[in-house]
Amino acid sequence: MTAYLAPIGLLVLSNIFMTFAWYGHLGDLSRPMWLAILMAWGIAFFEYCLAVPANRIGHAVYSTAELKTMQEVITLLVFAGFAVFWLGERLTVNHLVGFGLIAAGAFFIFRGPLPA
Repeated sequence: MTAYLAPIGLLVLSNIFMTFAWYGHLGDLSRPMWLAILMAWGIAFFEYCLAVPANRIGHAVYSTAELKTMQEVITLLVFAGFAVFWLGERLTVNHLVGFGLIAAGAFFIFRGPLPA
């Protein structure tokens, strides 16, 4: 059971770190660019420390396509929360439709082969 759940938890945590690494600096644009880059690299290190084990553990029970799909869906969920709560942006119907289409794609990745 750990091989099924651990990758999900680790990917959620790694995506929180990565979202802050990529977009956290947008909350304070007064910092110099070089400092924002160094801070992002420092944060991204911890993202890799979680993402690599997530993929290693998950590869025992998930295909690489499933792992990548899982990561993308988690990224969108984390990013949506981040955009709303950290950056103060609002999600629109267009965002929800786009996310829904990506979720539909994820459904087909995890569903397995369609009959010919």
